[in-house]
Amino acid sequence: MTAPMPVTMSATLAADEALARRRRAGEQVLSLAGGEIGLPVLPALRERLAAAADRNAYGPVAGSPALRSAVAGYWGRRDLAIDPGLVVCGPGSKPLLFALLLAVGGDVVVPVPSWVSYTAQARLAGARPIPVRTRPGEGGVPDPAALREAVALARAAGRDPRCVVVTLPDNPTGTVAAPGTVERLAQAARDLDLVIVSDEIYCDLVFDPADRAVSPAAFAPERTVVTTGLTKNLALGGWRLGVARLPDGPLGREVHARLVGVASQIWSSTAAPVQAVAAYAFDEPPEVVGYVAAARRLHEAVVRAAAERFTAIGAELTPVRATCYLYPDFEPLRDHLARTHDVHGAHALATLLAERHGVGLLPGTAFGEDDSSLRIRVATSRLYGETEAERFEALAADDPTRLPWIKASLDRIAEVLTDIAIP
Repeated sequence: MTAPMPVTMSATLAADEALARRRRAGEQVLSLAGGEIGLPVLPALRERLAAAADRNAYGPVAGSPALRSAVAGYWGRRDLAIDPGLVVCGPGSKPLLFALLLAVGGDVVVPVPSWVSYTAQARLAGARPIPVRTRPGEGGVPDPAALREAVALARAAGRDPRCVVVTLPDNPTGTVAAPGTVERLAQAARDLDLVIVSDEIYCDLVFDPADRAVSPAAFAPERTVVTTGLTKNLALGGWRLGVARLPDGPLGREVHARLVGVASQIWSSTAAPVQAVAAYAFDEPPEVVGYVAAARRLHEAVVRAAAERFTAIGAELTPVRATCYLYPDFEPLRDHLARTHDVHGAHALATLLAERHGVGLLPGTAFGEDDSSLRIRVATSRLYGETEAERFEALAADDPTRLPWIKASLDRIAEVLTDIAIP
């Protein structure tokens, strides 16, 4: 009998559960680990979900015609026009990404650092991840030159890389790869006959709309799959809905057929009431556009304020251009951390912050870094309030960092950082 593949808990979900247990025990904790967006549901979406509650049939595996048409329109407005027949819906972009790895097959190139589940999903799919560093300040996209070298070495060793995963904008760094880098990545994928899976779930959270991420589908449309969902821009993680855009051409249609086959065996169809809401959301009526714009302003204000606390104590930090994530590097403080706190790597640093100060965040090791690094991932998306009223007020505020509950969290971050950084 074949031994079961070892499966570990997602680092973000495990950290969230640990913090929740401490909070239930009465401890004061500050959650900066998970990337769930702590914002209320847009009322118009809540009303449509209730109205669609009687939709209890399975429906098409790939998603309802109305949803696929709305998603095609969404991408068309972003210069990625696609036939609705090449759109596939799933119960969250996370299972869609896993199903895509199954559909494409072969080993998978993953950026370092990268979201915690890419490597785990590759292994669960029976593939072997091939880690490739990103360029400085351009998280989410493997360095194109290093990609070519890594794939050549892997093939020379008898391995079968067929896919490269990218994230635009990036989690964990909050940065956006330059269009030139994305174009070179696309050309490398074409030369190496790799499918590109571009996770663009944060594409609506680039702070400056003129600075938006450029998809590899703009440069290699025949081999790029794009995924997104409603988890981040509309804070609907618990509703579980993601969508994939398959390329128009022989390769894309082949992967589409296999993806739908995988979906039919695993989830059959996404919840029909949620699909009805998603069709409305992807049409982007004014209230949805307004909500996303308000959320984007809120993320920018809070994450930039948090960034100032880290740079103030000497941590290195590439300016964040999107999302609610920071990826500070404590390398300039290495000697002090080792001498004063016996901290020599990211895991020990995260442990110190959690156990001594009740601040939960993730070490860079969760994103593929070596433990000798001193990088940590900070998520500010849970700082917007404990109640729905507070969160709506944060969305509407001209300067959310001055709201008492957000200011208190930012002050706490500054206090903790000062304690560990100042002799």
